Order: sequence, then structure tokens, then C-alpha cells
Amino acid sequence: MARTVVESRTRTVTIGFDEPFCVIGERINPTGRKKLAAELEAGDFSTVEKDALEQVACGAMVLDINAGVVYNSNPDPNQTEPPLMRQVLRTVMALVDVPLCIDSSVPAALEAGLEEVEGRPLLNSVTGEEERLEAILPLVKKYDVPVVAISNDDTGISEDPDVRFAVAKKIVERAADHGIRPHDIVVDPLVMPVGAMASAGRQVFTLVRRLRDELGVNTTCGASNISFGLPNRHGINAAFLPMAIGAGMTSAIMNPVRLVEMEAIRAANLLMDHDPNGGRWIGFSRVAEAVNAGASFPDAARAAADAGAGRGGRRGRRRSA
Repeated sequence: MARTVVESRTRTVTIGFDEPFCVIGERINPTGRKKLAAELEAGDFSTVEKDALEQVACGAMVLDINAGVVYNSNPDPNQTEPPLMRQVLRTVMALVDVPLCIDSSVPAALEAGLEEVEGRPLLNSVTGEEERLEAILPLVKKYDVPVVAISNDDTGISEDPDVRFAVAKKIVERAADHGIRPHDIVVDPLVMPVGAMASAGRQVFTLVRRLRDELGVNTTCGASNISFGLPNRHGINAAFLPMAIGAGMTSAIMNPVRLVEMEAIRAANLLMDHDPNGGRWIGFSRVAEAVNAGASFPDAARAAADAGAGRGGRRGRRRSA
């Protein structure tokens, strides 16, 4: 069974087939968030701080950190993104102790993050594109970190799930050439919107099973992609996540500040026997009761965490450079 280990300075999270589903909080990302992008360019990290605390309170086990702001004053992200990535990581690490996922399309920003972060982060991401493979896999090996492998290559994103599987297999094989083992690769098979492709859900469930059974790798996805363009997106996401977990998916990059989606994941963990004695489900049910009584989900989750309900995580080591 593949076990992908990520660490902060004080906490270890294991992504695996026999582990609780790993929720990777997506909100520290300026893509599509003009206000956050403007704040980051101005050196204002107040929204980053709020998002970090809120996501962890609501159950995020890992936080994705993306500093992809195109500055109005300097449109070259190769110059601006590496120092901003360092600043955002320092801000988040000062507030929360969960492991982090360093997310960038700029290799220099990824390396800056790897130099800055404490512990053993997840690196997001490598694709099957030749240029990307040659730029990212040496970093993964140098810093001994796990990496998200996205199933597209120089030809783009294929609608054919067999092609996406072949790209994932290629990345795993190329990683092996660098001495990177499959348990340190978390494949994103690319979830297509079901509103645009009716078979998108069935496709990804089949892909996840193949990735688990044939390549022995853990998997992740951008969970909200499945519902893009449709009404009542959170209802669709809440149905999709347990079905993906049942197919073998082990993590997702998602917004944890959504009660219905987190409730679905907690229930799936219980049903998959990844919640011994139902302790986490019972703790989460107390949060849901508080929300039904009028509290906001983040406030109720934070109060429960402060009281010790549903608090988890194991102490880990600090990764040496």
C-alpha cells in the first residue's frame, strides 16, 4: 500500500489507501480572486492569515500555497513570485502547524518554497510535458519531497481516460529514472466537468481504480472541477467526493469551509473504516449541530477544535535540508 508522507515542523500527515481522506485546503490562491491578488502585491497578508486559520479549523490537513500573482508593476512572475512565495509560506507557518503544498507553475518559485518551508511539503506540480519533467523531477529528488503529477503532456489534456492514464504512467516511469519511488507521486487524473462531459464522473472513478491497482500511486484532484458550470455545485461535490473515495482516491484539493462537502468526507471515512470507533464523525456531528443552531461552520469548527473534538495529527520530525 502506497503511503505518501508530508510533514510540517511538528505534524505528520500520511496519504494512503488505508488512511483518512486527506483534505488539502485550496483557498490560499489568488487565481480568480482579484482582491487577494491586489492585497498580495501590496504586501497585505491579512486574507492569507484568515484563510489559513479558517481552513485548518474546518478540517484541512494540508494547505495548498499558491502565490501566482501577476504584478501590475512587474508582469514577470519569474522575478516576483519566488520572494512572494517565501513571504506567504512564512506567514502561514507562523499561524498553523499543518503540512504545506507548494503550488506554482514557476520552477524558481517552487525551489524558493522548498528552501523556505519547514518539514516535508508536497510539491504541486509536475506534468508529462518534457520541459516540465526536466525542470521539476530534479527538484523533487534534491529535496526528497512528494509531488503531484498531473495527467497532461505536450499534446494538452486528453478527453480519453486511457491517454491520461498513459501520461501518468510515463511520469511515474520518468520519476523512477531519477530515483523517485511511486509512493512519493500523487497523481491528479484530471477531473472534467460533468456538465460538459456526461461520463466525466465514471471516467475519473475508473481512472482512480487503475492508478491504484496498476501503478500503486495515491491520487488527488481539484474536487470542484466536477461541478463547474452547474447549479448547486456543493451538492454535486458532496456526492462526488464519497464516490471518488470509494473508487480509491486518497486526497483532494478543495475548499474545506463547506459544511456539506466536509460532512460527506467525514461520513465516507467512517464507512470506509478509516475513522476508528467513529470518533471523528461524532466530533464533526457536534459541529454540524452548532451550525444548525445558527453558528457559522468556521466558528463552530474552531470552537470544537479548541475543545479537543475531532483534533488529530501525529507528531513528526523536521526534514533536514
